[in-house]
Amino acid sequence: MTDGRVYGWQVPPIQTAPPAVTSAGQEAIDLAARAGLTLDPWQQHILRVGMGEKPDGSWASFEVAVNVPRQNGKGSVIEARELWGLFIGDEELILHSAHEFKTAKNAFRRIERLIRGTPDLHRRVKRYWQTTGEESIELHSGQMLRFIARSKGSGRGFTGHCNIMDEDMILGDNEMDALLPTMAAVEDPQIWYLGSAGIGAPSMQLGRLRRRALAALESGTPDASLAYFEWSVDPHVDECPADCTAHDDAASDEAVLKANPAIGYRLTLEKVANERSTLSKDGYARERLGVGDYPTDGADTWQVIGEDVWRALAAAESMPSDPVAFAIDMTPERSHAAIAVAGEWRGGTHVEVVDHRPGTGWILDRAADLHEKWTPRCWVVDAGGPAGSLIADLAERLGVEVVSPKAREVAAACGQFYDAVTEQTLSHLDQAPLATALAGAQKRPLGDAWAWARRIVSVDISPLVAATLAKWGLAVEVEDEGAPNLW
Repeated sequence: MTDGRVYGWQVPPIQTAPPAVTSAGQEAIDLAARAGLTLDPWQQHILRVGMGEKPDGSWASFEVAVNVPRQNGKGSVIEARELWGLFIGDEELILHSAHEFKTAKNAFRRIERLIRGTPDLHRRVKRYWQTTGEESIELHSGQMLRFIARSKGSGRGFTGHCNIMDEDMILGDNEMDALLPTMAAVEDPQIWYLGSAGIGAPSMQLGRLRRRALAALESGTPDASLAYFEWSVDPHVDECPADCTAHDDAASDEAVLKANPAIGYRLTLEKVANERSTLSKDGYARERLGVGDYPTDGADTWQVIGEDVWRALAAAESMPSDPVAFAIDMTPERSHAAIAVAGEWRGGTHVEVVDHRPGTGWILDRAADLHEKWTPRCWVVDAGGPAGSLIADLAERLGVEVVSPKAREVAAACGQFYDAVTEQTLSHLDQAPLATALAGAQKRPLGDAWAWARRIVSVDISPLVAATLAKWGLAVEVEDEGAPNLW
């Protein structure tokens, strides 16, 4: 509250973005101001983070998603980004698409007014194309901003340096298949998704983006190519006790402020109170509080082991008992690594991710601490995997022989892990790194069998591979040192 006025959250409750060293966002903010478009702090925040740059000047985020309730002002973010692309960024083609043509046409008219009202920008325009279905702004220097309605075929044949996907809560596979390949030949493209809360099946792409963002937040590691901003609340559920503080009260002003950054600028608590008394409970939650319905894409996640099957094996008190085995794995890029343990538990096997962090420099010290404390029956590292380079140093540091499975044994380990899940003889703690890895894993052929593989580059399955190898290590033949383990 400033000078008696109440403002909404200017930084979203849900945000993730890859690291950046510089940003073109301030240029976009300043240019928008020259055109008479004064941006709210939250709109400026999106541009500064979403237009972050790597050390080489390329975009830190290939994809930028903004999920904010209606009437907050996402259109101004779009206009500022498009003005920058035309007049500063020299983006040859910017494609602005919307689910309905009238929405795209309205967006064209808004930015046309901004440019016409700014003489130094208007002088650079060669032509405003106003033919229905071909609304465009073309500069003398060749840059073009084109507005289209999305369809299965729209966007094909165009090479877009920047794609603006307005109304992204209605965005499916057909539209993405038509538009995204237009950027394949571009050296440093960027795609922006902007809309409000998910509305079920039509929100397929938004659901994917949101799952990636939540997975990044759970793991503590930003998605390598996605900047995601969401203003929403986490409302109470029927199971909440009367004094629950973990969820938001949908009828409170605090919930409105959390989900609506434009409160204090173009929205007021009084106007929202009128909506709350008029709209249905679900409609108010969706349209004003950002509580969305996001489809589960079965083809996109949990391809090998079903989520329901995996969650059913979670046990809060599960823990390994002697003997135990540890295993290490890391991503091919060596960006993250994981240590997992497996041990017997009530006639089955318990698996657990002991540590999962960025980088690799921490592994040997952590392994030494674990080895001294728990005296495992063995350490397992796949010599053919990214962590294979650690084997010599790990063996020297621990003073033991590190077990390395052959290719057929890796396949056997994956099969044994899968069988333990289907036969319900495996327990775990429902840890986010392991669940995220399973959600993004798929099979890769290995002879007549299979091994774990990543579905996409941004997925980190090292916790899953480490847990699989640790379980296999419980049965592999090793020299028995006779030392007790007191887990």
